[in-house]
Amino acid sequence: MIQKTLTSLACFLFALSLHVCAAHAVQPDLAVPPITPATPAADPLSVPDAALGNPLVFVVYGDMRFTAPSETVAAAPGPRQALVEKVASEHPDALFLTGDVPWHGGDPADYRVFDEETAPWREQHLRLYPVLGNHEFSKCEVADCLENWWQAFPELRGRRWYSVAVGTELRAFALDSNSSLLPGSEQRQWLEGQIEALPGDVRFVVITLHHPPVADQGLLIVRSNERTLVRYLKSIAGRSPARFIVCAGHVHNYERFERDKVVYLVSGGGGARPFPALRGRADRYRHPGFPNFHYIRFELQGEHLAAEMVRLEDYDKPSPHVWATKDRFELSAKTR
Repeated sequence: MIQKTLTSLACFLFALSLHVCAAHAVQPDLAVPPITPATPAADPLSVPDAALGNPLVFVVYGDMRFTAPSETVAAAPGPRQALVEKVASEHPDALFLTGDVPWHGGDPADYRVFDEETAPWREQHLRLYPVLGNHEFSKCEVADCLENWWQAFPELRGRRWYSVAVGTELRAFALDSNSSLLPGSEQRQWLEGQIEALPGDVRFVVITLHHPPVADQGLLIVRSNERTLVRYLKSIAGRSPARFIVCAGHVHNYERFERDKVVYLVSGGGGARPFPALRGRADRYRHPGFPNFHYIRFELQGEHLAAEMVRLEDYDKPSPHVWATKDRFELSAKTR
């Protein structure tokens, strides 16, 4: 038993060392180009209530690493493609991606693979709301990386961070964790202004970013740039009329925490090389299964936001696949 535990710990530490090295291979805090006047960051993207389903459904997941299917070490093309098809079958009103969409943001071929493999999403005209991960800045200069990104997502041109009004009751903030979130930074000032100006009808706020503010690996994974976001949300969550959910990626697994009335999720099981987790007491997800190729499905019905982590059970087998809900939780709107 002891030998098995030590072996598992050794494997975890080896995987962690690889993950940390990869995380720091790209400069963590990048210069931010100005927002173009044609797309001011203060103006949210919006989806009117009339265009949404009843109930409203949205999906969150990330770390796909779209690249040539022949690459099977850095990414798992089978699970990645299976997830694309499964997410399409959910017909979500909005799809939020937590970053590392391509394997190398400097390689236009990786974005072409993204276009090819996500054809089911375009056929359904799904609304995609991605955030920038560290791999979006891999093997390219910042300006070239961003140009590739905006070519892939032209509706976001000029924006490294932005907000989305999904109907009247749900507001999403897509952040760029490659840029500063520290107090006084341009992005932080924008976020604070947006949250202070939230309309009274907003019941739930979803914040997406790539690097996690809370994670099982703690100081080994969580950076000061994101830790400051936890402190900020702690200061406002109690007095805000909305409930807050933070969804990140970067760790190629699934984790769930609650701190100071804020739910923190890690959803990085989109197809990148799986990363094991040493689940501490704070992690509400306790299932021992690994790897966790998955997505999170949210459904808003009245005063309640229900969430399910849907996991690919037979990741090493061809289609048709077996899917299972491995985690469930629900948030209730605050009393007005």
